[in-house]
Amino acid sequence: MASHSDTLVVFFGATAGANGGKLGSDEREIILLVWQIVDLREKKVGKLHECFVKPDTLEVTDQCKEETELTLDDVVEAEPLDKVLQQFQQSVSSEVKGFGRSSFTLCVNSPLIIRQALHPEASKKNLVLPECFFSFVDVRKEFQKCCPNAGPVQKLTLASMLEYVGLPAVSEQSVGVGEVRSMVQLTLCVLAEPYNHTFSCFETVNYKLDSGTCSKTEPVDSETVIRARGLPWQSSDQDIARFFKGLNIAKGGVALCLNAQGRRNGEALVHFINSEHRDLALERHKHHMGSRYIEVYKATGEEFLKIAGGMSNEVAQFLSKENQVIIRMRGLPFTATPQEVLSFLGPESPVTDDAEGLLFVKYPDGRPTGDAFVVFSCEEYAQNALKKHKQILGKRYIELFRSTAAEVQQVLNRYMSTPLISTLPPSPVMPVPVLTTPSFLPAANSTRDCVRLRGLPYTAGIEDILEFMGEHTVDIKPHGVHMVLNQQGRPSGDAFIQMKSSDKAFMVAQKCHKKTMKDRYVEVFQCSTEEMSIVLMGGTLNRSGLSPPPCKLPCLSPPTAYAAFPAPPAILSEAALYQPPLLAAPRTPVTSHNPAHALAYYPPQPHLYMNMNMNYTAYYPSPPVSPSTVGYFAAPPGAVAAAVAAPPHPATAAMPPVIPQPGALVRMQGLPYSTGVKDILSFFQGYQYAPDEYSGVVQMSEQARSLIQPKEWLCL
Repeated sequence: MASHSDTLVVFFGATAGANGGKLGSDEREIILLVWQIVDLREKKVGKLHECFVKPDTLEVTDQCKEETELTLDDVVEAEPLDKVLQQFQQSVSSEVKGFGRSSFTLCVNSPLIIRQALHPEASKKNLVLPECFFSFVDVRKEFQKCCPNAGPVQKLTLASMLEYVGLPAVSEQSVGVGEVRSMVQLTLCVLAEPYNHTFSCFETVNYKLDSGTCSKTEPVDSETVIRARGLPWQSSDQDIARFFKGLNIAKGGVALCLNAQGRRNGEALVHFINSEHRDLALERHKHHMGSRYIEVYKATGEEFLKIAGGMSNEVAQFLSKENQVIIRMRGLPFTATPQEVLSFLGPESPVTDDAEGLLFVKYPDGRPTGDAFVVFSCEEYAQNALKKHKQILGKRYIELFRSTAAEVQQVLNRYMSTPLISTLPPSPVMPVPVLTTPSFLPAANSTRDCVRLRGLPYTAGIEDILEFMGEHTVDIKPHGVHMVLNQQGRPSGDAFIQMKSSDKAFMVAQKCHKKTMKDRYVEVFQCSTEEMSIVLMGGTLNRSGLSPPPCKLPCLSPPTAYAAFPAPPAILSEAALYQPPLLAAPRTPVTSHNPAHALAYYPPQPHLYMNMNMNYTAYYPSPPVSPSTVGYFAAPPGAVAAAVAAPPHPATAAMPPVIPQPGALVRMQGLPYSTGVKDILSFFQGYQYAPDEYSGVVQMSEQARSLIQPKEWLCL
């Protein structure tokens, strides 16, 4: 016996087109309904009813005639669907009361008649279906549960199930009648001994789309997602849910896709509750929404999360209100304030919670996009707001559209994931392979595994940043903290931090955004290594985006004739290691023949970026390491002199001379324009090779030497 019903109504339907396993796939209308009641308590059977239905389009396909033997003459005098459904409701209710029962549930041989035929047709004809059509049982699933060895549900037929329980096939020739009588016999059989089956696998059809948000951390099975293409640009998530009426869409499972300009592009990703519903949705390929046919294709869970997924606490709080009606505003002045927007909407369309019901969309660096979302408590207020479409605010006309929770999330994702510049131009700075490139400069790529901190106090140090990061400190890459300096070499209030993965960077941007450091709130944005590298090499951050580093040598192509030679390990004495440190630089320690007196490290491979405007402070080791731990060597002012003065180690006596590292590359700012080479050499007297040894040590030709500009010198 069913858990919430006293009676089963065995139900069958046929359309004017494809039937059987393809029922409803061609959008043909229902032309036949057959039903019969089964009393689950007394195991009695009611009267069999057969009703023809007159379709709006008086046409019956050859396939239908072949499968059902029905003709147009059979249905031309019948009642339309809405009248037949009324007759069904009245007839069944009367019979159920005659049995002394209070409730009933539909029983079908396949969900296609309910999900793919009845609900879609009723939706197109704006018919309100009785409540009984939103819950049913599938006789095949009930039989498979009763007889697990009968085979998979997809392969079960009425004939095979009757054969399995030893019942003869029904000899009725009339289509529909034979199917209903077979299901009735099968139902009575599984209710009796030895099965004593209880009908419990009740399936439901959602009344409406359940709006909501989707987190990027939620798993989405790729077998449950489809892409709908060709949608009218003004269609909403409710229109899409109506197109897929009869199939259950997951909460927040409709994501309208936007183009590069932030406008709907006629596509949507839809997430269903399981793969069965997804497969049924694929059968609606090229079904119509109004006068347009909609293409339906498979999609992946990754694609859906990319469009609809998010973890912003601000968005979650904005969308947490019940029974919300969301309106999207587009074209707002960049200087528009919440109070100006509220005044524009007026008292006839009050916003829920006033300014709390407004969500302004911004770029990662905080610049406004001109878009905003507004929440209203009822449909009436939303309609009043839509009447202000293309009215003027300031000097701009404002567009207003209906929106959805999924679109809010997608718009936020799109703008918050926009790079600081739309297309990174190729850097005009070309590498010249003559000197070492800083090993701490990260390899440029588009992976968004970095975060940018903006608005740091100018007195903030590395320890302050690590304290600000809190629990996320453990996710920082080694040597992954980069402070950005301005043109005067002073802190700019910006910093870049390399995280271990893009997910970690995303979490930091969400959790630490607008946290306070020394009475100042700090903005945290996710960015890519490519963007970070351009800034560290001299690019600038401004309101218009990211400017590439300046090019000092626009007429020079990258030379190839100045190849330097890999430097062998240099030996530093202990006296050089214990000077006051200037730069914490990681080096890989190498075992030497006499570790008690000397330590060796390998300098990086030589390359030189001729851009001399690098505005980083050097890299900092991430916790828990510090410059005093093993593997980090100091670069003191006297390190070079001490290394030169030390006697040669036997292991390197036969090796060619090399530049002691680190400390070989020194940048000098603020030099007088009249400064010459002799002045610089005199300034570094005692810490530098003699001029005669300069070329031999560096392996630099005169042409390469001429690339150094007179304003900023490389001192060795």
